[in-house]
Amino acid sequence: MNRLPDTGPSHWMQTATMPSFAPLSGAAEADVAVIGGGIAGLSTAWELARAGLRVIVLEADRLAGGVTGHTTGKLTALHTAVYDTLRSEHGDDAARRYAASQSTALRHVIEVAGKLGIDCEVERRPALTYCERPEGVEALRAEAEAARAAGLDASFVTRTDLPFPVAGAVRVEDQAQFHPLKYLRGLVDDIVVLGGRIHEGTRVTRLDDGDPCSLTTDSGATVLARHAVVATHHPVFDHALLAGRLTQHRDLVIAGPLAAGQDPQGMYITEEGGKRSVRTAPLADGGRLLIVTGEAFTPGEGGDTEAGYARLQAWAEQHFPGVTITHRWAAQDNSATDTLPLIGGLPGGGENVYVATGFAGWGMTGGVLAGTIIASLVARGQEPWDGLYDPGRFGSALRSAPTLLKAQWDAGKHFVKDRLDARGDGTNGPVQSLRPGEGTVVRAGGSPCAVHRDDQGELHAVSAVCTHLGCLVAFNNAERTWECPCHGSRFGVDGEILQGPALRPLERRDPGEL
Repeated sequence: MNRLPDTGPSHWMQTATMPSFAPLSGAAEADVAVIGGGIAGLSTAWELARAGLRVIVLEADRLAGGVTGHTTGKLTALHTAVYDTLRSEHGDDAARRYAASQSTALRHVIEVAGKLGIDCEVERRPALTYCERPEGVEALRAEAEAARAAGLDASFVTRTDLPFPVAGAVRVEDQAQFHPLKYLRGLVDDIVVLGGRIHEGTRVTRLDDGDPCSLTTDSGATVLARHAVVATHHPVFDHALLAGRLTQHRDLVIAGPLAAGQDPQGMYITEEGGKRSVRTAPLADGGRLLIVTGEAFTPGEGGDTEAGYARLQAWAEQHFPGVTITHRWAAQDNSATDTLPLIGGLPGGGENVYVATGFAGWGMTGGVLAGTIIASLVARGQEPWDGLYDPGRFGSALRSAPTLLKAQWDAGKHFVKDRLDARGDGTNGPVQSLRPGEGTVVRAGGSPCAVHRDDQGELHAVSAVCTHLGCLVAFNNAERTWECPCHGSRFGVDGEILQGPALRPLERRDPGEL
């Protein structure tokens, strides 16, 4: 195998230029404050600005620099094997509404791109969920039938354009793929034209619901708004403890140019082998970039992440001979325990606070759909899709009780077990034995400490206690980050927040005291 490149910006982030915006200072007022500048937040802001409302977007870091910037950019209503599950857990009508709403979001992207003249590399392609093992065929036959009954142009096939045989696949025609950041650049430009305000480097640390809502940032700046939207992937303001209804997973991504004639002409995914997702994207020289995703794991439980990248690379080189990997990055997603995303009024957040989360890895259609749903609720008081995605739903939550209880058990297990595992000094390996690039959790001064040795041999030490709800973080050796296994917060080696729901960095420790 060729040597993998270092983890770095995604292909999307390297090939699209997003504008820069100054942090918020002082006080501001708006009709709607949108917290989060990914596809859900920016889609919501654009829909509301188009409706004539005064909008302000507050992004903690860079626009589309989080989950959205690390996606695979698929626009499809075929979400692995969701329809047979929806039909059995929520009923035939829910499955039909899900298919119709996701398909509407797909078409909406294409229509908006055309209306605004955005060249975002939209390509119509079929989407396929496949299996290589014969024992997976029966489930895919059932999924094809359920997807077709839900209204999709779905069929079960045994032949694909992949360069290897499959046992079976669900195929849905006329789906799409695109460049997500080029699309969002077009929305951002139009939001500004429509009078919307955007601020980067502005982390909202407090949200008080009311009329108006009051928002406070880490710099002390404030916003008063009639409505607030929490579009931060994992809801950072969670009055109803939605965290207990969400599970986290992280996927590794590699990419590299393909030889002519190797494009599989579609978007493919399988849950076999730790998950494999395949698509291509156009390159400036007229060639194609192969993008492969897989090796899914729970943040903080990934073990040897470098080994996961190596397995993914070996798979790509075996199935697409001649490909040379030029990029690698990772993506994080969360899923609702009852399968359906949570889009609408934030339970316990007052009548004018909204949330969008739980897209289960399908945030491109999910984020666009969230924008249209929340805009309709804010501007017209209407709830589209008959409340299918309502975060306050309880019937489906009760039906998914076993999954919900397991998610809560896993979080509680980490809270207790990780502390027992870190009882003694150097439980996970003494600090002195750390090699450059490695990290470990030890007990120092009576409390867990997360320690990393950088490539120059210097030690970096921070508290190992996640500032969200107190679970202990673990080290990701490929991305060199500290990750919380309970709710997915991620931190840099010096404790800075990379991904919420945590709102405060890890407290720094003196390496000399270890």
